[in-house]
Amino acid sequence: MAQTVFIGAGSGFAGDRTDAAGPVVDALMRCDGPRFLMFETLAERTLALAQLARRADPSRGYNQAIERFVAPVLARCLDANIRIVGNFGSANPPAAARLLAQAARRLGLRAPRIAYVEGDDLSGRLTPAELAARETGGRLLAGAPDIISANVYLGAGAIAEALDRGADIVVTGRVADSALALGPLMHAFGWKADDWDRLAAGTLAGHLLECGAQITGGYFADPGIKDVPRLAEVGYPILEVDAAGGMVVTKPPGSGGRVDRQTVVEQMLYEIHDPAAYLAPDVVLDLGDVTVTELGADRVQVTGARGKPAPETLKATVCVDGGVLGEAEISYAGVNAAGRAQLAAGIVLERMRQRAPSLAIRVDAIGVTSVLGSAGVIPDIHSSPNTDVRLRFAAQAADAADVTLLLDEVEALYCAGPAGGAGVRRHTTARLASASCLIERRYAETRVVMLEDAA
Repeated sequence: MAQTVFIGAGSGFAGDRTDAAGPVVDALMRCDGPRFLMFETLAERTLALAQLARRADPSRGYNQAIERFVAPVLARCLDANIRIVGNFGSANPPAAARLLAQAARRLGLRAPRIAYVEGDDLSGRLTPAELAARETGGRLLAGAPDIISANVYLGAGAIAEALDRGADIVVTGRVADSALALGPLMHAFGWKADDWDRLAAGTLAGHLLECGAQITGGYFADPGIKDVPRLAEVGYPILEVDAAGGMVVTKPPGSGGRVDRQTVVEQMLYEIHDPAAYLAPDVVLDLGDVTVTELGADRVQVTGARGKPAPETLKATVCVDGGVLGEAEISYAGVNAAGRAQLAAGIVLERMRQRAPSLAIRVDAIGVTSVLGSAGVIPDIHSSPNTDVRLRFAAQAADAADVTLLLDEVEALYCAGPAGGAGVRRHTTARLASASCLIERRYAETRVVMLEDAA
């Protein structure tokens, strides 16, 4: 059994930097023990968009950046036996696995053993009415339009199985983010599926890694309050985990960013609803006794995770059509810009009350009041001293025609509005709405497939 396992984060979300994994792999190559590179690229909206892409083209539906994430480090990973685990399979893990095999051939590398995990897609297993009956915290699915995607969060067992079967690369769809680290730890240490404290530690390890550079200074930095050195060169995190579940958080030597008690605690509590009962497919994580200790520069020890038996049900995310979002912007600049912007906003809202009275419209004055503004009212722009105001109008509706009316009204301000309006931009986006459901475990039909066996 290994004494220490090393897991590095190559990404924290679908749009993350595709060059981040390089320094992590360089650091892993100098480590003595089982080593893994983890790519987390899948959010609820990301998966629904992938399902739509697969509907349009059955060969698609995986993360489109998969080659840009993996290809630059694939040769070094294969040479050094650094095994790759990623949920970049999205809605089509088999196609993603085939793409990675093709990339290895194109690069002239040895053929990697690739496994993919299926079973998260609930299509055909539950009717819309059955999903609606299992919805938590709302009524979105009751009488909802066609379901775009329904995916259950799988646990780490399938990832561990794939690694047990010799996979160099494991491609998943919807698994719990933490499972991307717990699976390798179960494989390397032989942790059992009811060893709750160790499973809790592995879940915490995955939670610390899952957002990439958030734990090394990204999304943490606040100049003058929480300073982070060389953030443009931030190093992505590496965890050193022992067989008992203790871990040390660090990052590649010489990289930018910081790892200290503050960054670790902030990430540890990120998106945690109940620190004593963080629900994951494999275990319920209790953070109450966790201790975070700085060992030295960019080295933080985390111990004390405790586990309780896994929940009886699994979370599933169901996405449906959320209508259409329309956005249009226009700028006013120079003397009395704020006054002209205020007048423009009033004109558009008055005309829309006549043309589409039921449409809820949001008006933002970017730089004056937008992110922290209130929907449904005209911001108090007139009192602003700004000589440059960018107005943004937005509305969401099931009927695209009403949204288009709003965009037309904003564009008409060029000549029918106050002086000096310029730079109109307009855009319409199909929206998705999501609901959470609790699904009985029998509906999760997990399957591990070795790519060579599927050929």
